[in-house]
Amino acid sequence: MPDEEPRTELDERYSDEQATAVPWPQAVTRLAEAELYWLTTVRPDARPHVTPLIGVWADGALHFCTGPEERKAKNLRRNAHVVLTTGTNTLHEGFDLVVEGEAARVTDPVRLRALAAAWEAKYGAEWHFDVGDGVFVSPEAGEALVFEVAPRTAFGFGKGGYSQTRWLFA
Repeated sequence: MPDEEPRTELDERYSDEQATAVPWPQAVTRLAEAELYWLTTVRPDARPHVTPLIGVWADGALHFCTGPEERKAKNLRRNAHVVLTTGTNTLHEGFDLVVEGEAARVTDPVRLRALAAAWEAKYGAEWHFDVGDGVFVSPEAGEALVFEVAPRTAFGFGKGGYSQTRWLFA
């Protein structure tokens, strides 16, 4: 799926007077370059579950993987709505991103091979995956389910020159 150009809005209530909306391609660059993301899922009893993980941006979506019996995988079986965040842990500099969407399983072997190559290119040989029957396979960790999250809504928070940009997707 190609990167879609969303409607872009600056929320002036939370932005400095000189702030401008950040173009979506700049946000995509930051999403692609981030090393660590935080995934929020919803437990069956409606409590949130948040965990750090690694991932890759490809084909207009963020991708992550998880073991089939990990809490996030169990949560996703019941509720596919997620939030992925990344950014800086500082108050006066950097840029934070929040991506809202639905996690969808990726099982196509051609896509999985391309994603496995992207993981290894980004994170090194330590994160090499083979492709099994609709899953990543690692000799050390076993099978991992792969998910994609195409943004439905995304937010960007500039710091040190405060700005809040919202991107809305069709």
